[in-house]
Amino acid sequence: MLTHIGTNAIETERLILRRFEYTDDDAMLKYWVADEKIQSLYSEPVYSTKEAVKGLLDKYIGSYEKKDYYRWAVTTKKSGECIGQIAYFLVDSKNHFAEIEYCIGSYFQCRGFATEAAKAVIAYGFDKINLHKVQICTKTINEPSKRVIEKCGFTYEGTLRDFFYMNGEYVGRLYFSMLRNEFECRR
Repeated sequence: MLTHIGTNAIETERLILRRFEYTDDDAMLKYWVADEKIQSLYSEPVYSTKEAVKGLLDKYIGSYEKKDYYRWAVTTKKSGECIGQIAYFLVDSKNHFAEIEYCIGSYFQCRGFATEAAKAVIAYGFDKINLHKVQICTKTINEPSKRVIEKCGFTYEGTLRDFFYMNGEYVGRLYFSMLRNEFECRR
C-alpha cells in the first residue's frame, strides 16, 4: 500500500527540490518554459508570458492540496533560482508505481543536475511513498535524457515506435523502469 505524503522538500548536494512558488515565474521564463526546444522534448507547450506562467503555477500550486501529487521546482542552492522541474506525473496507487518526468533548462544541462534530482526523487518514491516500481520514458532523440536514465540505473523495457510526430518526422518513445529490489541493491 502506498503512503501518500505529498510534495515535501528534498535536499541534495547542490539542489533543493521544493514546491513551486509564484516567485519562480521569472526564472521559469528565463531558463525553461519559454524554450521551444526544451518544451518540445518534454512534450509541453511553450509559455512565453508571465500571465501564461502564472496559469501554469496556478495548476501546480493548486494541486499541492492533494496528498498523491508530487511536483518539485528544481532550485540550485547557489542561486536559489528554479532551473527546471521534476515530478511523479503519473501515480498508480492500485499497482504501486509512478512515472517520473523532468526538465532542466538548457544552460544547466550536462552538469548532472537532472541526474541528481532524479536520484533524489527515485529515493523519495521508494523510501517515503513505498512504491514498488518507478518508470520513466524519453524520446529516442533526447540524448541528454537517455544519459540521465542510464546514470540512474533504470532497466530498458521497450520502445513504442513512431509514437510522436514532431517537425514532420516520427519519433519513438523509450520506456525504462526500476523495481524496489533493484533500487535497494544499488544502495
